[in-house]
Amino acid sequence: MLELFPDIRPYDERRIDVGDGHVLYVEQCGEPTGLPVLVLHGGPGAGCQGSQRRFFDPRHYRIILVDQRGAGRSTPHASVEHNTTEHLIADLEVVRKALAVDRWVLFGGSFGATLALLYAQQFPERVQGLLLRGVFLARPSDLDWYFGGGAAQIFPDAWTQFLRYLPEAERHDPIDGYYRRLTGEDEIARLAAARSWSAYAARIRTLYENNHLREQYHDIHRALSVARIACHYAKHRYFLKPNQVLERMSALTGIPGILVHGRYDMVSPLANAWAVQAKWPASELLIVRGAGHVATEAPTVDALIHATRELYRQLTHQPPEVAD
Repeated sequence: MLELFPDIRPYDERRIDVGDGHVLYVEQCGEPTGLPVLVLHGGPGAGCQGSQRRFFDPRHYRIILVDQRGAGRSTPHASVEHNTTEHLIADLEVVRKALAVDRWVLFGGSFGATLALLYAQQFPERVQGLLLRGVFLARPSDLDWYFGGGAAQIFPDAWTQFLRYLPEAERHDPIDGYYRRLTGEDEIARLAAARSWSAYAARIRTLYENNHLREQYHDIHRALSVARIACHYAKHRYFLKPNQVLERMSALTGIPGILVHGRYDMVSPLANAWAVQAKWPASELLIVRGAGHVATEAPTVDALIHATRELYRQLTHQPPEVAD
């Protein structure tokens, strides 16, 4: 089973002003002349993690990580002002031009996969290929699954704890209840809501208990951006039409892609990736047994690294030994 590549440090770190008061943190790692790959984190609001550099052979990939608006090291932290899906898509074009990238590969997981698909649909001429994990389609049915009791059928304990934070009269619409607290003036209420939201998110993401992931989500700096921004997007239905991603899949005609999806993904069920692949003949779907939603479960790590190698071979036409 393949493991993550050794940890590396960025050779370039910068901040890019994208307007509206937002400044994005951007870093580059690996080989400066390698195949450019843009890493899109999920959440929205989660920010990039160091482990995301390690899915790519640093001898062959130019690895670009971006903290989206309000997330990670971007500023202002946890801001939901001027923060919509269309803003995020436009920001990626600003980053691409600033880094003088002509065309790049998109690597996204969860909402990062949503963003990758939306960007590719809008700018297909700038995309060489896509590698997507745990595809989230941001439809009303996906929100109903996550916040309407679908995942609660598997994790009733986590769901009960998630609802318990709210007064009983507000539990019929938890997104609205959390939104009021996460965007309110009461700092103590904001932090408490962020911890509760993040605890639920961490619990249902893995097939087995993962204390390291729970500790990451318990960090209040990360918890606040994840909860506040993710709730903001959920409240506004991700600023998308109900079935927008699937309806525009024809824009990806001819662009190769690999979908990696855990069989037991409780955040974004496997049927999402199945639906995407059905509308995207140039893509391949890899179903990972014994895995949930996150990228760092061992079977998913193995599948993703196999996929980064395979996509490199497809796009560069290099013999297999070059990427090994």
